[in-house]
Amino acid sequence: MVMFLFLVAALVVVVAAVTLAVLGGGDGGALRDEPAQFYAEPLPQDRPVARGDVEELRLPTAVRGYRMAEVDDALNRLGAELAERDARIAELESALATAHARARGPVDHASDRGYAPPGGYGAEPGEDFR
Repeated sequence: MVMFLFLVAALVVVVAAVTLAVLGGGDGGALRDEPAQFYAEPLPQDRPVARGDVEELRLPTAVRGYRMAEVDDALNRLGAELAERDARIAELESALATAHARARGPVDHASDRGYAPPGGYGAEPGEDFR
């Protein structure tokens, strides 16, 4: 009977030691959870996101990685801003192409087909160079 009680006590001590080792029992073990991190607004809401904002972005962690809702919020915000910038770039490129076309002036498509007015190009009115 004494041997049985000794084995039970030894089993309890071994289970407690393994549990403390896994949970990081007080000695700063590597498996200890980080303190909860909550950021009210990880990306600025009052201005467009800049490169530095993305480089400084630190998303809060959870027990098994990052907090999914906050990662989704950050990615949705970045995706929306990239789509907005792409639309603005396309709009500006279109405006630039229109401005270039207007700067070139009207195109004389008749000269492209080999057509020359009577008297040739550069003739004075009334002159005929046939």
